[in-house]
Amino acid sequence: MSQAIAGVVPDTEKEVTVMTVWPSLGANAFGRWWGRRFANDAGITLFGIPITVGRILALLSIPAILPVYFLMVLPRIPFVVFGVKNPFCRRYRLTNRRVIVEQAFGGGEQQSVSLDRFDSVHLEVEAGQEWYPAGNLIFKLGEVETLRLVGVPHPKAFQQTCIKANAGFVGVQQARAAGVAV
Repeated sequence: MSQAIAGVVPDTEKEVTVMTVWPSLGANAFGRWWGRRFANDAGITLFGIPITVGRILALLSIPAILPVYFLMVLPRIPFVVFGVKNPFCRRYRLTNRRVIVEQAFGGGEQQSVSLDRFDSVHLEVEAGQEWYPAGNLIFKLGEVETLRLVGVPHPKAFQQTCIKANAGFVGVQQARAAGVAV
């Protein structure tokens, strides 16, 4: 073991992944449209089981939703290994240095923001995303938006992890600047 605490590496040594999330179906307009339909609570309760319009639509829409889901998780089109890179297959990765939007499976970075380039992370839930549950995370430095992650599943957990990583990163940078840490 090369670290004092397993899995903890100083940002000066190397970049390591803290958390990775894949966008939900709420990241695209088609998924949000279906999410608005699935949220319809009109219906009845039969033997303690709610039978709603939204739940019936969710079952009936499986053939329409599955292709969109697989489009979001397949790294290459038309085949998984061979073909062209799929621009819809992406993931959001938090490291000990930055937040990255990248093509999955070695496809490369699309966008990133350093952990010291934001001071707040706002959560925005669009219509249709609440059914999944998902939301958009907006990283801001003052009033300037530095990064937007669309359709993050269970966004509050990822938001809190990003805020804590930011606080740790900025705190260490301030300690180094003050000469307290090396």
